[in-house]
Amino acid sequence: MDRLFTAIASRIAAFAGQPASFIIALSVILIWGVTGPLFGYSDTWQLVINTATTIVTFLMVFLIQNSQNRDAAAIQAKLDELIRALEGARAEFVGIEHLTDTQVEEIRRKLEEEVAAAPPGRRPTETVDRLLSRR
Repeated sequence: MDRLFTAIASRIAAFAGQPASFIIALSVILIWGVTGPLFGYSDTWQLVINTATTIVTFLMVFLIQNSQNRDAAAIQAKLDELIRALEGARAEFVGIEHLTDTQVEEIRRKLEEEVAAAPPGRRPTETVDRLLSRR
């Protein structure tokens, strides 16, 4: 079931991000708008577009969330592999995505303090400034 859902979700998410899907959605809205006078701008006419857009939005939330979760997990696995493979990397960082937001924020703050205390020439602000001055 997971593979089937992943395959379907991936295809729909890929299609939803294409210009063709935007053109289709825009066309549906334009056709709906043009048919307004034909149906006398009735409550049913309005209900059709409201119901359709609500259903599409509801389903797309789950597909987008699934796609983001899958992408985040893949990136996390790649980062964990880099940490594991690099000599001198701190293996304690593998799996920190499972900590609480407060714990992750504390780790981030301490890392920034550690970097700020780095010797001159190794500070990220100097590197960033050098890169920005290359324009």
